[in-house]
Amino acid sequence: MPVVLYGCETWSLILMKERKLRVFENMVLRRTFGPRRDEVTGEWRRLHNEELNGLYSSPNIVQVIKLRRMRWAGHVAHMGEERGVYRVLVGKPEGRRPLGRPRRRWVDLQEVGTVYMDWIGLAQDRDRWRMLVSAVMNLRVP
Repeated sequence: MPVVLYGCETWSLILMKERKLRVFENMVLRRTFGPRRDEVTGEWRRLHNEELNGLYSSPNIVQVIKLRRMRWAGHVAHMGEERGVYRVLVGKPEGRRPLGRPRRRWVDLQEVGTVYMDWIGLAQDRDRWRMLVSAVMNLRVP
């Protein structure tokens, strides 16, 4: 996991990449847990995804990435405005945007569900930020 998730805090995770990561994770789990013998026929078979999820009690790789990204955003929000990372996170670049639907940005995090919030201000209160991180971890954003 540490090798696969290196630098995942800065990835822009789209649905296709999420699927590829889940496929990779299931492949590794199938190799780890091995095949199972069917009780009825006695033949060996591969584990289904639901069985893998039941055997592996940790959160899946996509949830871990979302959790790490939210933690990283809170860490950057604690930095001062003079820091470069903070300016990159909340700044607005000059120039024209490409055609098509705009990508999701960290600034767009202000609209989580139907609630509007100042997430940078919320990150200053660590307890409330941890509650938000756990809530967003279970939220599915396309």
